[in-house]
Amino acid sequence: MAINRTPPLDERIRATCAEAEAFVDAKAAELKKQFEGLPVAMLRRDLTNKAPGCVCKQALAILAGSKQ
Repeated sequence: MAINRTPPLDERIRATCAEAEAFVDAKAAELKKQFEGLPVAMLRRDLTNKAPGCVCKQALAILAGSKQ
């Protein structure tokens, strides 16, 4: 019988941060299609300015904004 082990907390945090980073990058790429003249770095910065702190908080702020 196999025991289902939960990955260590540090691995889960790293995976969550990587997923949030990819989400913000994808949103910036999506915006780039709408605003072709603007650099993607500027669009990404505008997204990350929605919330101070880590990229996880920024991704949550983007998600909250898209639900409104």
